[in-house]
Amino acid sequence: MLDELLGRAALKERVAELEAENEDLSAELDAEADRRADAQSARQDAEHEVNRLEDRIAQLEDHVDRLQDEETAIAYTGEETLRRSRVSAVLDRLESFETGPEAALTAAVPDEHSLPDELREGFGERSALVRRAAPCVAVTDDAGLLSAVLSTPVTPDPFATWAAGFEFERSWFEPTGTHTVALVRSDLFAMGEYDGRERTAFHGFDAELKSQHSKGGFSQSRFERLRDQQIDTHLDRCRVAMDERDADPLYVVGEASVIHEFADIAAGTQAVDATGEPDEALADAVREFWTVQLRTL
Repeated sequence: MLDELLGRAALKERVAELEAENEDLSAELDAEADRRADAQSARQDAEHEVNRLEDRIAQLEDHVDRLQDEETAIAYTGEETLRRSRVSAVLDRLESFETGPEAALTAAVPDEHSLPDELREGFGERSALVRRAAPCVAVTDDAGLLSAVLSTPVTPDPFATWAAGFEFERSWFEPTGTHTVALVRSDLFAMGEYDGRERTAFHGFDAELKSQHSKGGFSQSRFERLRDQQIDTHLDRCRVAMDERDADPLYVVGEASVIHEFADIAAGTQAVDATGEPDEALADAVREFWTVQLRTL
């Protein structure tokens, strides 16, 4: 009653409200302090992790540099480009090689990432040279008397085997039996059917591609669009011609930008640089396709 008369009741209520607000603010400050402490701790943990990862990256980069230096220090003992009769002669020598049971290793390596354990066992540190030559067929013996890699015009399925001699198919390296080679460029098509190295049939044609004129004519974008359409039409004609072949397997060579279109029907594809008229260009393409790179280790 006296507090009400003196007006202290309202003051006490206000004091109580302020004390409650002060407690809330204190709680918020404590919570914020905890959050800041947690954030600081998390930031320190993150900095430690970043430093650890940077150290690990530096270690890996140094390891890669050392491996590259080691690979660079190892070199082929000889290199030769083989064509026609020279390919046959080298294959004859490899076929004549005989040794003890499981003493000769043959391995087909499709790419630099596919090195079987048998190959690492047979070549040791020289495996880096095999990787560098992939895709290839690699051969060696357990005494290291003969070690070589040969590029493969026709890439076989990957394998690695130890035997009494080297195991390979001559058709991976030189033309044997009936087959077809088709040369595809955006402006030309040439296809030959073969029995061994002898051509038994031929079919070829040029593509009718528009030429851009400096004055008048089409806009650049329209010109490019029409040209792309003409190339598509040309490739459709090429596929029809290939479907009418009589000899298998089919190998497609030519411009890297277009030959992938025929990977679904080809036993193998290879980019080659063959120019000139269809007949002449096909002869150049076939010669380049059946070229083998021999490297001794």
